Amino acid sequence: MPLQNRMNPMGQLHGVKARGLLMGNRGQLHNAAREIVRPWKLNRWITCALEYQGIKRELMASNSYTELFFLDEPTSYAAGHRPCGDCRKDRYKAFKAAWAKTFPDQDRSAAGIDKVLQAARMNADNSQRTWQASLAGLPEGTMVEHEGQPVLLWRGRQWCWGFDGYSPLPQPMTSDVVTVLTPVSIVALFKNGLGPELLVHPSAEVEC
Repeated sequence: MPLQNRMNPMGQLHGVKARGLLMGNRGQLHNAAREIVRPWKLNRWITCALEYQGIKRELMASNSYTELFFLDEPTSYAAGHRPCGDCRKDRYKAFKAAWAKTFPDQDRSAAGIDKVLQAARMNADNSQRTWQASLAGLPEGTMVEHEGQPVLLWRGRQWCWGFDGYSPLPQPMTSDVVTVLTPVSIVALFKNGLGPELLVHPSAEVEC
């Protein structure tokens, strides 16, 4: 049986075979039986490269963080994660540059950023914090909810999210106000230049 370590844009973990383009962690979430027992442990929610310096890891090892897997970067951002400053240094630098431009008066340290993100991504009951916005005003890379399912806004189209990739939304959304999954602070970064260079699963690049 696949381990329960594949995350969707709602921040929920599932046991599926598809691995995705990125790894990440938010602390040790599993027990000795490799069962998920908590939704998060640290404020430091990061997204990592699948391969880094030839390091091989035992998944969900004892006394180690829980390896999480994401379809792509918009998925990880919707779930509330930011780039790792080690294995994804270039993306982290771009993230911090957009952060400084967007929030010039806020703490720009990793700990300061993580504190702001934690408030933006989680409710008191550990559920995902969503918000309402005008669909027309949302930048590309944002994930929204439509009929209970995540939808990516990308390249002028609306894409149904799935663990194996994207497919075009059969009937594009026309309502003005939508529920946004991507934290409000990260959407603000997309508006200030972070969005165009996102690592998006190639299924969202198919011409239809």
